[in-house]
Amino acid sequence: MSNEINTLTSATLDLLPKLDCGACGYKTCIDFSNAVDNNESELKRCIHVKNVEKKSVDHTNCLSCAGENLGVKLGWKDSLKREFDFILDIFEGEIGPKETILPYNPTLVKELGVKKGDVMIGRPMGMSCGCPITHCGVVSEVDARNGVINWFVTGPLRPRSEGFIDIGYYVSQAYEGIIKESKEEIKLGRRYWFLPRRCMLQWRHSGLVNAVTKQRDGSYKVRIEGLLIG
Repeated sequence: MSNEINTLTSATLDLLPKLDCGACGYKTCIDFSNAVDNNESELKRCIHVKNVEKKSVDHTNCLSCAGENLGVKLGWKDSLKREFDFILDIFEGEIGPKETILPYNPTLVKELGVKKGDVMIGRPMGMSCGCPITHCGVVSEVDARNGVINWFVTGPLRPRSEGFIDIGYYVSQAYEGIIKESKEEIKLGRRYWFLPRRCMLQWRHSGLVNAVTKQRDGSYKVRIEGLLIG
């Protein structure tokens, strides 16, 4: 293998999203980077990397990779070239986006004994046309009275290795997170188009800011409800 290819692929893992989403056909980002070491063309399998050409790889399309001014780099457009207003990031120290959900059958929460710390999967519906991706994550809070669950959405690696509870279809009620990059001031009660930084499809979402606190560093701590996709 040439030194040029080795130079390219040796940095592959650092530039991958590390979501272990499996969309490339490999179980983990580490497995995938090893495959790229042996065959550079495999890099095209990653949906988070665009404009893959020999000696020239553009990783700015990777929402989950480190980097500032990502909105500007993306031209404030999602993977389908639709404009958005801000990027929603996760709270520091948390393992993934914080989502409030309500199962289509709330009685499952009691029947399945869902509790804090459980690994869970489910597919969101009721958000416009619904999201085609099954979400995986770890439960942080449960209200057994009404079936409402708060969880951290993560990649699918943990359910694959540890087992999981399948909650089935659910309605996504809200997201909570930090806005570090925005085109404009964030105001309470206004609806925005936003891009969740760890969205597998890199599609814009729409939601109404139900709570907002401006931080000293200029970022915004927000809760977004009334969610739609597209």
